[in-house]
Parts: sequence; structure tokens; C-alpha cells
Amino acid sequence: MDLRAIGLGLAFAFMWSSAFTSARMIVADAPPLTALALRFLISGLLGIAVARAMGQTWTLTRVQWRSTFIFGLCQNALYLGLFFVAMQRIEASLAAIIAAAMPLFVGFFGWIVFGDRLRPMAIIGLILGLGGVALIMGSRLSGGADGLGLILCIIGTLALTVATLSVRGASSGGNVLMIVGLQMLIGAAALAVAALLLETWEVTWSLRMILAFIYTTLIPGLLATVTWFVLVNRIGAVRAATFHFLNPFFGVMIAWAVLGEGVTPLDVAGAVVIAVGILAVQLSKQVVKPAPA
Repeated sequence: MDLRAIGLGLAFAFMWSSAFTSARMIVADAPPLTALALRFLISGLLGIAVARAMGQTWTLTRVQWRSTFIFGLCQNALYLGLFFVAMQRIEASLAAIIAAAMPLFVGFFGWIVFGDRLRPMAIIGLILGLGGVALIMGSRLSGGADGLGLILCIIGTLALTVATLSVRGASSGGNVLMIVGLQMLIGAAALAVAALLLETWEVTWSLRMILAFIYTTLIPGLLATVTWFVLVNRIGAVRAATFHFLNPFFGVMIAWAVLGEGVTPLDVAGAVVIAVGILAVQLSKQVVKPAPA
């Protein structure tokens, strides 16, 4: 892995992790589903415009359309929608830690549901990682964290896990940025319907909220996605995924530095355990083809 790949990986992990802190700023002053729908509308239109300028087309295969709709609904609408609502009730650092455990959920359910064979190091990583999540959640609940907020985050993470498993093996066949933009528009449409039914337009305008919205739309929304695909094309998906082990640490540290959220020794210990678990799962190249029946 060369220095450029390392730089891309670090940049992606930082941008991905920072999204929870900026989202926390947004939902403090604006209705979460409405704000997220508007974010995806802007990001999606920008992504499609750039994709068209690059010569990409929205004429997709049946598999691509299925992948686009599943991810648009499960990732953008359910996963992020539930997290935005939850972050009205829980801290950004806790939301980031739960979301960072997604690779562990994918490995676990791939093992249990699809019969994927895992190497011993991957099994140890799953146990460590899920144990780290339980450690932090137990500590936060005993410290007064909102239980409903935690449940919403867990459901959101499971929705993203289902989406990831349901489209595994589907090749994009090009048009990557176009597919990302279309996914965002699908998420925006679903969130707009939910927002109209569940929310009222009450916004406390502030410079912090506006800057957080712009940052969330452009940096984690578009730039992090492009960075991820550049990284995958450079070093492959398995090696690129090892950078996810940095997300728990970055998520906690950014929330502490920007929002002043408290960090306990158990938070740090849990984040380290989760990071080690994710790293072990990824380094083992977790999925091996199931043995013939």
C-alpha cells in the first residue's frame, strides 16, 4: 500500500466519521428528516450533473437499478434517517461508534444467514468488535443515555447491513457516480414523504447550522464517496475496508474536539476493541466461498 493510498484511506475515514458531528449540529436546529431530504436532493443533483459531464449514463441494467433502489431506501432513507432522528436524543460520538460496527454486522449475518465460512481470526474479530459495542452501550445506558435513540441507531445499522448483503456480488459495471447520485435522489424522495407526514417546518437559523449543512452535503455526502471509490480502484475493496477500523476512534475524537462531548475510559476502551475487531475481520479477508452442499 503506497503513501497516496494511505492518505486517501485516512481522508475517507476522517470525512465519514465527521458526518455524525455535523449532523448533530444540524438536528439541534432543524427537523432531521426534512434536513436530510434536502441534503440528498442537493447531493444527488450535483452527483448526477458531474456524472453526466464525465459521460456517464443513467441507462442502467436491471441489477444496477435493483441495487440503486435498495441502497437508496435502506442506506439513505432508513439508515441515515433513523440516525438523524436518533441524534436529537444521543451524542454524536455514540452514534458514530454504533454505525462504525456495520462491517461487523455484515460479517456476522453473512456467517449466520448465508453460511459464509470465516477464518478463526475473523471469528475472534467479530466477538471482540460486538463485545466492544456492548461495552460502550452498557456504559452509556448506565450513564443515562437515551434508550430509544440507541434502538433507532441499531435498527438503522441493521438496515444498512441488509442492503449490503442483499446486493453483494452485484457489479456496478461503470456509472459509479451516476448510481450514487440516483441513490441519493431515491433517498430524498422517501425522506420527503416521511418528513411531510411526521415533521413541521421549524428551523432555528444560525451560522453554525448552515455551515454544518453545507459541510455535510459536500464533504461526507459527495467527496467521501468519490474518495472511497478512488481508493477501492487503487488497492481493492478488501484492503480499502481496513480503514473502517479508524472510524470509532475518529468519531469519538471529532465529537469531543468540536462539540465538547465527554469521553470516558470505557468509551476509549470500547472504541479500541471495536477497531481491533474490524481490523481482524478485514485482514482475514472475512468471506470465503461456502463449501459445496
